[in-house]
Amino acid sequence: MGGWEKFNQIVYWMLKIAYINLLWIFFTVIGLIAFGIFPATAAMFAITRKWIILEERDFKIFQTFWSFYRQDFFKLNGLALIFIVIGYFLYYDVSFLQLNSGNFRFLIPVVMLIAISYVITLLFFFPVFVHFKLKFFQYMKQSFLIALTSPVEVSGMILSAFLLYAMVYLLPGIIPLFTGSLLAVCLTLLSKRAFLRLEKKMGMSVQEQG
Repeated sequence: MGGWEKFNQIVYWMLKIAYINLLWIFFTVIGLIAFGIFPATAAMFAITRKWIILEERDFKIFQTFWSFYRQDFFKLNGLALIFIVIGYFLYYDVSFLQLNSGNFRFLIPVVMLIAISYVITLLFFFPVFVHFKLKFFQYMKQSFLIALTSPVEVSGMILSAFLLYAMVYLLPGIIPLFTGSLLAVCLTLLSKRAFLRLEKKMGMSVQEQG
């Protein structure tokens, strides 16, 4: 493959990644943001899963995105509510400890442990949701367990998030094109390693999505 063809491929994939970022923003907005963010994010991860894990290329992105967005809309909003409630209590606990750190210093390690568990579960939640067919509460449990046994991948995910934040800080113009979608690509690549390791250990004990 010549240099010009490689350049064309890079531009082609950049356009596709930008396109799903625009879809992510659009469907988040039409879901009134609060109700659209989880379904739109899951749909975006479903697209990156097809590209990276299933190695599918020949499918219509918009129709696939829309299909995933609506098929688990209510389930995803139910799970979003759980994450929001837990996140609110964590925020309240951290704020409380900042104001009363002297009297409740013994609670700081406990709250930090819960906060770390929350973050790593959220990092794996969307890759797990689009890759496995599980019962409602098992998505959070499985996300946490996979994250717990994947320290290298979790470190890579956190590093990817920080690097993306730095890119946005330096080049805020990329926000509409390369924010959520670029992070989704990185998280999907890293989660693929964890899933392959899990499948070697457990076989098909967890049913994959189609």
